[in-house]
Amino acid sequence: MTKYLIIIIGMVLVNNYPLAQFLGICPFLGVSKDLDSAKGMGLAVTFVMVIATAATWPIQKLLDLFGLGYLQTVLFILVIAALVQLIEMFMKKHIPGLHRALGIYLPLITTNCAVLGVCISNIEEQYTFTQALVNALGAGLGFLFAMILMAGVRTRLEDQSRIPAAFRGTPIILVTAAIMALGFMGFGGMFS
Repeated sequence: MTKYLIIIIGMVLVNNYPLAQFLGICPFLGVSKDLDSAKGMGLAVTFVMVIATAATWPIQKLLDLFGLGYLQTVLFILVIAALVQLIEMFMKKHIPGLHRALGIYLPLITTNCAVLGVCISNIEEQYTFTQALVNALGAGLGFLFAMILMAGVRTRLEDQSRIPAAFRGTPIILVTAAIMALGFMGFGGMFS
C-alpha cells in the first residue's frame, strides 16, 4: 500500500506531467481559463489515462511476446484515439454542458502527449498492471491538480489593468506557468 501511495504522490508533486515534465501543455494552457472547464478536462484526462493504461499494458505484453515492440507507439495512439472517441460520444449524449465547455480540447486528448507518455512510461518503468494503473491515476490527478491551480491563478489575473501591456494575455500565462513549474521543482528531492 505504501508503494502505491508513493507512486501517486510522486506523480502529483514530483513528476507532475504539465509542470515537471512539460507534457500536456496545450490543454493545460488552453482549458485553464475557468475552474469548471479545468476540472472537467482534468477529470477527462485522468479517466483516459487510466483506461488507456488498462488497455495498452496488456497490448504491450502481447507485442513483447511476438517480438513486435516496435509497433508500440502506433498501436497506443490508435487505442487512445478510439477511447477518446467513445468518451466524447458518451459526454455529448449524457453531459452536453461539459462537452460544449471542453469544445475542441476534448478531441485533442487523442493527441495529448501526457496520455501517451503515461502509457509508455508504465512500460519503461516495468510496472506491474496494478502499479501501472496507480501510476496513471497519479499522473491524472497531478494533471487535474495543475489544471485547478492554473485556473485559480488565471481567475486572479482577469483584471489585467495592473499588468504591464507587454505581459498581458499569453505572456503572463506563460510566465505564471514557468513560476509554477519552478515551485514544483522544490518537490524534486522528496523521494530517493
